[in-house]
Amino acid sequence: MTAPGFATALADRAQDLLDRCTRCGDCFSVCPMTGPAGIADAPASETVGGVLGLLAGGATTPAAERWAATCSGSGSCIPACREGINPRFMLSLAKLALARRADDETRRLRGHAAFRAMSRGVQVLSRIQMPPEELARFSRDDAEGPAPEVVFYTGCNLLKTPHIGLLCFDILERMGVSYKVMGGPGDCCGVLQFRTGDIDGSARIADRTAERFGRFKASRVLSWCPTCQVQMTENVLPGRWNQNVDGTSYEMEAFVAFIERHLDRLRPHLTQPVRKRVGLHEHPGISGVSTAAERILRAVPGLEFVDLAQPKVGWMCNTLQPLPDFKASLHAELLEAAAAAGVTTLAGVYHACHREICSHQRDWPFEVVNFLELVGESMGIAHEDHFKRLKMLQDVDAIVADVADLVSVHGLKPQEVRSVVIEALLAEQPLALRGPAPPSRTEIPHSHGDL
Repeated sequence: MTAPGFATALADRAQDLLDRCTRCGDCFSVCPMTGPAGIADAPASETVGGVLGLLAGGATTPAAERWAATCSGSGSCIPACREGINPRFMLSLAKLALARRADDETRRLRGHAAFRAMSRGVQVLSRIQMPPEELARFSRDDAEGPAPEVVFYTGCNLLKTPHIGLLCFDILERMGVSYKVMGGPGDCCGVLQFRTGDIDGSARIADRTAERFGRFKASRVLSWCPTCQVQMTENVLPGRWNQNVDGTSYEMEAFVAFIERHLDRLRPHLTQPVRKRVGLHEHPGISGVSTAAERILRAVPGLEFVDLAQPKVGWMCNTLQPLPDFKASLHAELLEAAAAAGVTTLAGVYHACHREICSHQRDWPFEVVNFLELVGESMGIAHEDHFKRLKMLQDVDAIVADVADLVSVHGLKPQEVRSVVIEALLAEQPLALRGPAPPSRTEIPHSHGDL
């Protein structure tokens, strides 16, 4: 039975959209995905009307369904709406309506399968990169004791690239920000179930996580993952039926935006020059994050920032999955632009983007890093990017042999490790690699500065 609070809230918010939307089509007109999706010539007002038809359970259009299915969450539509509604949320509800065309059991099974695959990948990939003492830093902290300044919410998939999370922890500590950690599949945002139309499962998971946020009594939850940020702040919290827990409430903010907002606390720790020419891989979906990342990088002494002037779509590379050829072309253009600009470093912001792009380092004359690695370098902080090192091997046998010690320490099953390496590490390659086979493990430089 569907949790009445969540279902009712979604229905009420859908009705509000139906009541307020004037079908002017401005949101469709500014959307960067209509061209790649092949619907740029569709009538804007009619297409928006078709999306509203999906929300109302009535008539729709093929262009409306295509628009909903290919929405990457860029957010360009939000400031374009003259009525002050959120067209991105409107399209999220339209996607939900498309998913709910399947029967209840199919939706539940799809949501369960997606969650199980994610959990398996997170569990194995995190453990083949970290010993238990490092992995423990990602465990949920006890909510007892004084309220921290922030709760740092890793989401689930950040643990696949744990060096990014470890850098976040160290940076907060250097800045003197007290924090507690939540994340991993046990603290999921419920987006996988939401996407498959399993409102029951999504409600249970998201509400449990939202309640746990409140137990820490921090006024702010810092999200790393843009998917979690959108799911919680746009889909869950606005209509949450018990938003205050024990009389407490909190705001969610992107980690990168928080760091930029407190740049005065970070700047004194940026002491070591980083003499690199850096281009940034950007996504606009979480407003202000790209600008914040650029401002943080410009604060690093010795660093030269280069604007690569590339198309900016989606909130992360994985939101482009419905259009794989388009995504591959964006990656190719990004790499070509970085090479043409003569950068030494191509820096990304988000974890999913890093997983898809990092292995291209073997084929291009620049390193591919997360931008926090450059911040850490200036602060004298480094965590090896084992994900990139392993992926650049491009050989499942070599990878499994490389991580054998950690497989044993964590009691993992070697065959399961092999399967996850194939499915969740090597196969996640939207744009094929090029060039000769990579060097052996002993020839791949491991130090942060050598890459």
